[in-house]
Amino acid sequence: MPVRPQAQFRVPVNPAEAAEPPPILDLPLLVATLALLGLGMVMVASASLATAAGEEGAPFHYFVRHCAYAASGVLAAAVAASLPLSLWIRIAPWLLGAGMVLLALVLIPGIGHEVNGSRRWLRIGSLTLQPSEPMKLCVILYLAGFLGRRSAEHETPVRSYMATVGLLVAIAALIVLESDYGTTAVLLATAFGMLYLGGTPLVVCVGPALAAAAGLGTLALQESYVLERLLSFTNPWADPFGSGFQLTQAQIAIGRGGWFGVGLGEGVQKLFYLPEAHNDFLFAVLAEELGFVGVVAVIAVFLFVCLRAIGIGRESEAAGRPCGAHVAYGIGLLVAIQAFFNIGVNMGVLPTKGLPLPLVSYGGSSMLVTCSGIGLLLRVALETRRGR
Repeated sequence: MPVRPQAQFRVPVNPAEAAEPPPILDLPLLVATLALLGLGMVMVASASLATAAGEEGAPFHYFVRHCAYAASGVLAAAVAASLPLSLWIRIAPWLLGAGMVLLALVLIPGIGHEVNGSRRWLRIGSLTLQPSEPMKLCVILYLAGFLGRRSAEHETPVRSYMATVGLLVAIAALIVLESDYGTTAVLLATAFGMLYLGGTPLVVCVGPALAAAAGLGTLALQESYVLERLLSFTNPWADPFGSGFQLTQAQIAIGRGGWFGVGLGEGVQKLFYLPEAHNDFLFAVLAEELGFVGVVAVIAVFLFVCLRAIGIGRESEAAGRPCGAHVAYGIGLLVAIQAFFNIGVNMGVLPTKGLPLPLVSYGGSSMLVTCSGIGLLLRVALETRRGR
């Protein structure tokens, strides 16, 4: 009888060949980000109930909108993390150009939306977009591509660096024309920090940075309200019911918090005393209700996110992926600088700038941009660990 041949089975030599390992996310970074998002939802609800009831007739108006912003931010982070970093770097110049067009459109009367004397927004139906926010990410991606290409060259002409600095100055000028000095300072500090970490000659970084700071200060002082803020910042208690009202109320809130706070939802300053309690001054409400312990915990989480970004950047750089490294450094700098400015303003050590606390304060544009940045950071970590 003929012998039936036995079935042949191939046993892989390397088990890794049998199946590709699933994507590896940076779980500590993801958990820290979700913790800040969750804290933001709780604190926005606590800080805005009375204000929303008085202004909108619906106590949960700002809370519901903030939850929608947070959900949109998580979706934006997922999209940013799902696309190859090389694609983001490749389209960065186009994104930068589109961002500059939007910044110019804001300045056109009838197109730009003006709030409290500042023209910084574009209205799209019932939604508003602040173009200076996504411009932060556009600059980070553009500089990451520029620095990544420069690292592959033995010598880079100084004129290449100066052309990049000139582009940054042009972007900053457009934002200054919107009277948004806080965002301008954050963007320039992040950009020059990236250039310095990328090995740019010190003279190229320090010279233009000092010139930009001097020019920004000169333009700012020409605005009466900016000068008033600076004078009130030095001694807000000289006019506690006028120019120093915000800072004095924030300091009262922080002082009432003590070691462990007055209790979640039990704060008093948010009840029509502290302006923008759910936005720019949410940190003061947090300090009043959660106390010194809560403040230290929040600062520790922000510090962890920034240090993790640096760690991801160093891993990417060691793996020979300079563009990913510079993206990670840029995101870390952006979160650290904006958090530092917001906390400094709330504590009265910096002049009022109107900058939200990343991932925590109420605000759609800032939430989408910060979450997208975290998504890019997760993508850098993923590609570095998978060797792609």
